[in-house]
Amino acid sequence: MLIRCGYQIAISCAQPTPLILMMTPHDDQDRARVQVEMRRNSSAEAATFYTDGFGNRCQRLLAPAGPLVLEGDAIVACEDPIDPSHPFAAEVPVAQLPADTLIHLMGSRYCETDRLSQFAWDRFGAIPPGWNRVQAVVDFVHSHISFEYGTASATRTALETLENRVGVCRDYAHLAIALCRCLNIPARYVNGHLGDIGVPLADPMDFSAWMEVYLAGGWFTFDPRNNMRRIGRIVIARGRDAADVPLINSFGPHMLQRFFVWTYEVTGDMPVHWQPINPPRP
Repeated sequence: MLIRCGYQIAISCAQPTPLILMMTPHDDQDRARVQVEMRRNSSAEAATFYTDGFGNRCQRLLAPAGPLVLEGDAIVACEDPIDPSHPFAAEVPVAQLPADTLIHLMGSRYCETDRLSQFAWDRFGAIPPGWNRVQAVVDFVHSHISFEYGTASATRTALETLENRVGVCRDYAHLAIALCRCLNIPARYVNGHLGDIGVPLADPMDFSAWMEVYLAGGWFTFDPRNNMRRIGRIVIARGRDAADVPLINSFGPHMLQRFFVWTYEVTGDMPVHWQPINPPRP
């Protein structure tokens, strides 16, 4: 399956402002491979690139005073496009976890494990450990929260989501991540592209957030917001929570003027001389 994904985001800065962007497909993902990619920044100095401590691809640039249009467009080949299910995957005892997973057991900016631990064990402690316990957490979060796009908040934490029972995809992910960590299951935050392939169309399209948990066999995808195996998931960045993977990190104020994201399946053969454009949903 070929999937086209991209964005066009217009911002404005009152003065020259350094930016760090995380909006391009991740190099390390098992089921998706970038075939063609374009990035373009209008009116900005040449960008430089680096890899952060979580392995994410970061673009660094200096935005000029005034308007700036950020664009990206890619064709991604998904070799195994449906989220896999491994219902017999077991939990790994903490003493046997790989060292690089341990950071994903700790509390973080939006996932306050110290305040959720008792709730997590009271509600899920009696469930046999493994895939089904993680699924029970996801089932609870999915049913407990009402998705309300207009309630999006940059400061809402997992505990606040539990108490207020409203949120957007990042809030679903934060609460499920925090509860898994309380149960000694490493969990990390993921943002990326998730098109409406095999499900009813939803507009406007946006970037999506979900989580990955570590069980015997490696990292596995769970999606508390949708709570179903989805088609064509494309990872952009991973971290402890949303604080580690902002789409745009600006070192100074900026105003958002336009925000347009696309993700859809490419049907037929990809043109040999494919030219990037800013495509609407077909």
